Amino acid sequence: MAFVEPVVLRDRGLRLEPLALAHEAGLVAAATDGALWTLRITSVPEPEQTRRYIETALQGRAAGTRFAFAVIDESSGRVLGSTSYHDILPAVQRVEIGYTWYARSVQRSHVNTTCKLLMMGHAFDTLRCRVVGWRTDNFNFASQRAIERLGARKDGVIRGHAPRRDGTIRDTVMYSMTADEWPEARAQLLYLLQLHAQTA
Repeated sequence: MAFVEPVVLRDRGLRLEPLALAHEAGLVAAATDGALWTLRITSVPEPEQTRRYIETALQGRAAGTRFAFAVIDESSGRVLGSTSYHDILPAVQRVEIGYTWYARSVQRSHVNTTCKLLMMGHAFDTLRCRVVGWRTDNFNFASQRAIERLGARKDGVIRGHAPRRDGTIRDTVMYSMTADEWPEARAQLLYLLQLHAQTA
């Protein structure tokens, strides 16, 4: 039995469902909303590489190291982006959340907070993880701010850690949250979503 079993997560008009080849056209459309593959600090696939992107994610699922979701708007069925559990380590009850990207038109909305609330809740409350982690490019300041808003703590920086799509080498900023920290973080995320609903 895999540590992360197939599951569909729902809240606030969003659905996270296991990523499949059937999502290819939707992912292409989401990435095209903002030409996201042109950003050197993201892993968003170029349109012609989207099928390979999904196949790689499915290989990770088969290996037990990654479980990717498509993010769907429930009312329209539109694919808004993708996010994953990765670096899944059952022996220490740890997962990381990453490979996350959304169409530009839904960035700075409730989408990321809702998706993270769903994934963190599933990780801590269902999978019984001890730790959830995140990693991001040292120059991806927007991602760092978003991770910190979740309540994650910065663990440090791994220097010269991974290649970017343009061939340069990035430093990787590491974050984590423990199971003991999750209840307070959840309360804060629910509060932020309530504020957003009041101002939307």
